[in-house]
Amino acid sequence: MKHAKTAVRALLAGGLMMGAASAANAETFKWAFQGDLQTLDPHGLFETMTLGFQRNIYEGLVIRNDKMEMQGALAEKWENINPTTWRFNLRKGVKFHAGGDMKADDVKFSVERLSTEGSDMKVVAALIKEAKIIDDYTIDIITPAPNPILPLQLEIFYIMDKQWAEEHKAVAATNVKGGDEGNYANLNANGTGPFMVTSRQSGVKTVLTRNPNYWGELKTNITEAIFTPIDQDATRVAALISGNVDMAYPIPVQDWKRLEDADGVKPLTGPEARTIFLGFDQLRDELTTSNIKGKNPFKDVRVRKAFMQAINIDAIKAKIMRGAATPTGQMVAPQINGFNEALNKRPPYDVDAAKKLMADAGYADGFEVTMDCPNNRYVNDEKICQASASMLAKINVKVNLLAQPKSKYFGKVLAQNNYDTSFFLLGWTPSTFDSHNVISALMACRGGEDKIGAFNLGGYCNKRINELTAMIQEETDQAKRQAMIDEAFKIHQDEVGHIPLHQQPLSWGVSDKVDVVQRPDNAFDLRYAVVKK
Repeated sequence: MKHAKTAVRALLAGGLMMGAASAANAETFKWAFQGDLQTLDPHGLFETMTLGFQRNIYEGLVIRNDKMEMQGALAEKWENINPTTWRFNLRKGVKFHAGGDMKADDVKFSVERLSTEGSDMKVVAALIKEAKIIDDYTIDIITPAPNPILPLQLEIFYIMDKQWAEEHKAVAATNVKGGDEGNYANLNANGTGPFMVTSRQSGVKTVLTRNPNYWGELKTNITEAIFTPIDQDATRVAALISGNVDMAYPIPVQDWKRLEDADGVKPLTGPEARTIFLGFDQLRDELTTSNIKGKNPFKDVRVRKAFMQAINIDAIKAKIMRGAATPTGQMVAPQINGFNEALNKRPPYDVDAAKKLMADAGYADGFEVTMDCPNNRYVNDEKICQASASMLAKINVKVNLLAQPKSKYFGKVLAQNNYDTSFFLLGWTPSTFDSHNVISALMACRGGEDKIGAFNLGGYCNKRINELTAMIQEETDQAKRQAMIDEAFKIHQDEVGHIPLHQQPLSWGVSDKVDVVQRPDNAFDLRYAVVKK
């Protein structure tokens, strides 16, 4: 009851303060994305849009500013006191939206919640062995092995109010893909961030208001922010041009000129640090969605190489992406630490060579397979899948395309549904802006005690990459570390663990009445959005 009374007092006080602010200087900002955030639970889904949205409500120990520089958030400072221990000194005076004080026991609780059954944040959980409270505002995070880059890996680790979670029986993370929508934290939020959730209708609208008790200084002048998912590209663009929203993303690249020609709006573009790629089930002995029985064609590297050489990436760039994408031979973008231009090569598009590889592998007549693809997650995602299917038909592969909204797509292909996919399209931006994230999450063998490879949907596995993952995590000599990263990427390239396609462009549309900061990870942060006077 103490917590509840505190919450009421805080909200009443906040209401008075917000009322005064509203009367004097109310600024409302409206924006749209092609899909809804999947949950308000900060540990429920490892997905850029959802985590980016939650950043406005919840906070981690560290955060990146508008220049993508790492700085303290709920931690004021930190130090590596021994090879496996990072000590974080927490910021005093920070309150959760419901009124409770943020302290070390909330951090410890949040660390432990990462490992609960429903959590989709086990990639982060694997980085931490234990959280040890020193006092109310000091906590040690102990790692399984030396980890010199741990703070860089914690931006998306958000802190929850232990007492609030316990009161509402939300001690375990929401299993978004496992039918756990009844978890209180799925539809309700209580963070420390600059905005609070005042209402949410899944798939319809989420309304945020300014946190009157926020601990930090903010550049934004927004007092109310209204988010609306709009799945149809044409409707989303029309909403921006008509003034119904102040920002919309993504904008199909073919509509950039339409925005340039319209009054009061413009496209906002730039290079994104997200790599779009194709992947295959290489783990099962028989594909779940193929006419080939008793064996798995994707276990043969010749088939994987054939698929790669049958994909005309320049045609996808020109026809689907209108020249705006950057074709790649690597699983990381140039903005990512560890990117090596010397390895950024891909075999030439060559249908005849691909046919020979298929014949050598015993599949001259091709085969049939289902391809899973989101249709509202990445820029022109379904069109990329359609183009790829058409190209693969030239080597006698019949692709049955299953394109679905991201909620259904992720519900099908992720760990919670036992990676139910034979062939898929996915995109990835490393949250740490370091290559280790990509290697450990996408390329390392999954299912081991090290808990890595959680997003290796196809089960690609080379044990040397797992060895390198651990070594890269610990290495402080940058030259040695780069050599290890290069080795991991070279192994993966030679074995065609995935087919990297391109880095997609950032593609937003904005009203001339607002200023926003476009992050290279495509996450939108209200802290830096300003409504012009």
